[in-house]
Amino acid sequence: MARKPDGPLRKGWTTGACATAATRAAWQAMLSGQFPNPVTITLPRGETPSFALVKAETGDGWALASVIKDAGDDPDVTHGAEIIATLRRAKPGSGISFHAGDGVGTITKPGLPMPVGEAAINPKPREMMTAQITELAERYDVAPDVEIEISIPGGQEIATKTWNPRLGIVGGLSVLGTTGIVIPFSCSAWIHSIHRGIDVARATGRTHVAGATGKTSEAAIRSYYDLPDEAILDMGDFVGGMLKYLRKHPVEHVSIAGGFAKLIKLAQGHLDLHSSRSQVDFDRLAQTVKHCGGNAMLQDATRTANTAKQVLEQCQAANVDIADTIARQACESARATLDGATVVEIVITDRDGKIIARHSPGDFDTFRPSAKN
Repeated sequence: MARKPDGPLRKGWTTGACATAATRAAWQAMLSGQFPNPVTITLPRGETPSFALVKAETGDGWALASVIKDAGDDPDVTHGAEIIATLRRAKPGSGISFHAGDGVGTITKPGLPMPVGEAAINPKPREMMTAQITELAERYDVAPDVEIEISIPGGQEIATKTWNPRLGIVGGLSVLGTTGIVIPFSCSAWIHSIHRGIDVARATGRTHVAGATGKTSEAAIRSYYDLPDEAILDMGDFVGGMLKYLRKHPVEHVSIAGGFAKLIKLAQGHLDLHSSRSQVDFDRLAQTVKHCGGNAMLQDATRTANTAKQVLEQCQAANVDIADTIARQACESARATLDGATVVEIVITDRDGKIIARHSPGDFDTFRPSAKN
């Protein structure tokens, strides 16, 4: 994740807002013969941003307009992408329809906001575009019968840097945004993908899912249980975002896999595990070492340790099994957040991906491939 810069941060616009602006410009050109440039739209919360047009083309029964996605100071992979709306007259009475152009994905798995086979244009952006079409249709006294195709050149390649392939969105990006505004470093897109992953898991009948703090622990938990893509949640540091959504939208069993340092934070009650937002409390960790039978010298070494890895190595050398205790404490923290909605397991891995501790009140071994045969 990119480092958050110092000072005030500039907000940006979602792909949904950009698609809405391009749609309004193209529709107005079809109705009046002129493109508004810049084009101004009203967002769901009343903001009225203006967008400069990059492309503005018309033909017999169609118009095309595009804008450049500006994500402000947010490290958004779609920043700088061109968002194109191509509008075509539709048959009388057919209404408004949405289509995926080049670089916009198509839904292939259930559980997402739109049904299988639909363009990956989310409900709120569709609502925003529909409002623009309807407003202008009433102004020019025409029927709102139009096909809207959204394209994002290069979107298929950009989508490989997102969670779309795992969620079952193929061929490109999603057109997203509930407010139209990107709040820098809010991580809303990441948490949104966790929620959609849970939705897909539920819709595909998964009874066991796993979230991991990073690639190493993800590979370990995937291999341990032979999990398919739809059972893997892109949790990262946002264990709280995953657990809180599972509390309201439960899957029967969830495994949380991570390195020792990350899961110490969960054990100590933190639900955001990023280094800039939570830290290991080494004094508290020393008390845990004492609880595990560590002597005074080991406790003092824990208090003055530079890293959690150093603590783990010192405990292992002294035959003090701190990893199991951290797994148990992390499990208790997760269970408190879940409030009984889901059975949880904690899996701690070392830096090589070897599992060094597991804890759960449930029987997760039934999910292992050997138990299924």
